[in-house]
Amino acid sequence: MKKSCHVMAKPTGSLCNLNCEYCFYLEKAHLYPSRNTVCMDDETLALYVQYQIDAQPTNDVVFAWQGGEPLLAGIDFYLRACALQKTHARGKRIINTLQTNGLLINDKWCRFFRDNDFLIGISIDGDEEFHDCYRKTQAGRPTHQQVIKAIDKLVEYGIAFNTLTVLHDVNVKDPLRLYQYLKKIGSRDMQFIPLLEREVAAGCTSGFTWAPPDFEASARVSSQSITAEDFGKFMKTIFYRWVRHDIGEVGIQFFEHLFAVWCQMPAQMCIFAEQCGTALALEMNGDIYQCDHYVYPQYKAGNIHRVSIEEIVNRPENADFAANKSRDLAHECQKCRFKFACFGGCPKHRFVPAAAGSGKINYFCSGYQSFFHYVEPYMLMMKSLWERGISPSEIKNLLA
Repeated sequence: MKKSCHVMAKPTGSLCNLNCEYCFYLEKAHLYPSRNTVCMDDETLALYVQYQIDAQPTNDVVFAWQGGEPLLAGIDFYLRACALQKTHARGKRIINTLQTNGLLINDKWCRFFRDNDFLIGISIDGDEEFHDCYRKTQAGRPTHQQVIKAIDKLVEYGIAFNTLTVLHDVNVKDPLRLYQYLKKIGSRDMQFIPLLEREVAAGCTSGFTWAPPDFEASARVSSQSITAEDFGKFMKTIFYRWVRHDIGEVGIQFFEHLFAVWCQMPAQMCIFAEQCGTALALEMNGDIYQCDHYVYPQYKAGNIHRVSIEEIVNRPENADFAANKSRDLAHECQKCRFKFACFGGCPKHRFVPAAAGSGKINYFCSGYQSFFHYVEPYMLMMKSLWERGISPSEIKNLLA
C-alpha cells in the first residue's frame, strides 16, 4: 500500500525579496553557490508534477509552493504547472497552496489565484510594530503596509487565504493584541509558529550561520527566539478567548490538531506525528530533502531526475529517518501522559538534556505540557459533544 507524503516545493529555492532577521532558509544559498537561474526549469517542473501525483494514493493531491519567495518564479511558471497538473491528474483533484510574503501580489496575480483556485498563505507577524521589527526588505525597509495592501487585494478578489505568524521575542509578549489584529485584517485561519533557531558561534567551522538540527557544539538559542514559558502563556491566552468567542468562526491549526488527537484521529501537524518521513522538501534543481527543517547535505534523499518521489518515500533510508523520531524519544517523553499529543515534538527542537540523563527533550516541552494541562478539560468537553453528534463549537454556549 502506498504511503502518502507531503512535498514542500521551493521553485525559487532560498531566493527571496525580503531579508527577515530570523529566517533560517536564506542560508540555503550556500548549498547551491553556482545556481544561475531564478527558478526551477521546465524539465524539473514536469517531473515533479508527474511524480507528486503518482506518489499519492488518495484522490486529493496537494501541491505546496513555498520559498524563499515563490512568486519570484512568475505567473508563467505556475500556468505551466497548472497545465501539467491537468495533463497528469487522471481524475484526481488537484489542490494548490502557496505561501508568500505578499509583496508581489497585484491584480494580475489575484486574477490568476482566483481563476486557478489557489489557497494563499500570507506571512504576517502582527501589526506594524510586531511585523516590521524583523520582516524587512533587502534594503532594511519595513514591509507591513505592503503586506496589508496584498491582503486587501486578496479580499477584493474573494481569494481564500490564511495567515502564518512567527512568534518571536517581541510579539509573543502581547497575545491578545496580536490575535485581535489578525482577526481585524480578515484572517479566519491562523498558524502560529514559535521561533526557535540556534546560532553558531564565531569561529565555528560548520559553514552555516544557523546550526543544523544535530549540531551541538557552540550553538546557542538566538535572541529572537521565544522561551517555552512564553509559548505556553501565549497559547493559553489565545485559547481562552478563542474557545469562548471564536470557535467555529476562526480556525487555529494547533487547536485543531489537539482536538483531532484527543478524538484518536491522526495528527494534523507533522511535528506532532508519531514518526517523520512523510514531509519532504524539494529544491529548485530537483534535490529532495527529508524535511524542510533538515535541508542539509547529510539529509538529501535523492534527486527527481534520478529517482521518483514514491521511491524516495519507500526507501529504507527514509524509513530509518522516520523511525528516529520515536526511537530517540527520551524516557520522560515515553512516560508522559501527553505523549499522544506531541510525541516529543519536532526532532529539530530536541536538544535539551533529559533529567534522567537519557536522550534529549524538546526545548518547548514545559510550554507544551502547561498548555496541554490547561486545554484538557475543554478538549474532553468538545470530544463529548462531537461523539453525540453535536458541533464542538457549541462549547462556547456552555461556557457563556
